[in-house]
Amino acid sequence: MTTSEPASGNGNGGAAPGELLLKVEGVTAGYGGGDILKGVSFTVARNEIMCIVGPNGSGKSTLLSTISGILRPRTGEIAFLGDSLVGLAPRQILGKGVVLVPQAHSLFAEMTVRENVEMGAYTVRDPALVRRRRDEIEEMFPLVRERAADKAGSLSGGQQRLVELARSLMLDPSLIVLDEPSIGLDPPTRRTVFQMVRLMNEQGRTILLVEQNARAGLKLSTRGLVLENGRVRLTGTGREILEHPEIGSLYLGGAVSSTPAG
Repeated sequence: MTTSEPASGNGNGGAAPGELLLKVEGVTAGYGGGDILKGVSFTVARNEIMCIVGPNGSGKSTLLSTISGILRPRTGEIAFLGDSLVGLAPRQILGKGVVLVPQAHSLFAEMTVRENVEMGAYTVRDPALVRRRRDEIEEMFPLVRERAADKAGSLSGGQQRLVELARSLMLDPSLIVLDEPSIGLDPPTRRTVFQMVRLMNEQGRTILLVEQNARAGLKLSTRGLVLENGRVRLTGTGREILEHPEIGSLYLGGAVSSTPAG
């Protein structure tokens, strides 16, 4: 466990060895001339789940917006599979295989569930490929198949979140970025969403998520990162951060010593 991430190296930080997928180095960014992120550096390896936690205002959502191209960093570098993302439009970053599922619900309420899922492949020109991916996703997400003809607006908040996760797979992304996937959900629905995130990871997707429910997010994750006042306070395995006494007291309601991960 470290208090900051090195500027170079393999970046696995306790995770199983894997190809370096995302590298964020010295990123400073904000809005209206004010810096929210202040020299943030970390890496994400292929096939891991990395969870970013921290208090409100620490820069978590700003970081995801910067990675996704919604916000351009003032200084620093963001590289995906060795290629710079800085200065690219969100659509270009999406085309490289980085898909953002935003915190706010983003389905088209008057369109059907199936139409919403197919919208995730709006840049794919091969109809047969779209149908094949949709069929695979409907196998993975039974809700999408069962409610295919229903308007998305008729779904509960948790069901909409599952459809959003399903839609994110239509471009066959290498990295799925999730902004507060469990926000506003009741505990049973939150567990279902996390189960699907784990399944997506088991099927080869790399996941980077911000999670307000820090304890649940870290238990789900391979690695964790604590942001504080726009800086990286701590990185380590999810278990290490859960068991860190100071971090547990500040963000988790007490450190964890015996609760099994999962």
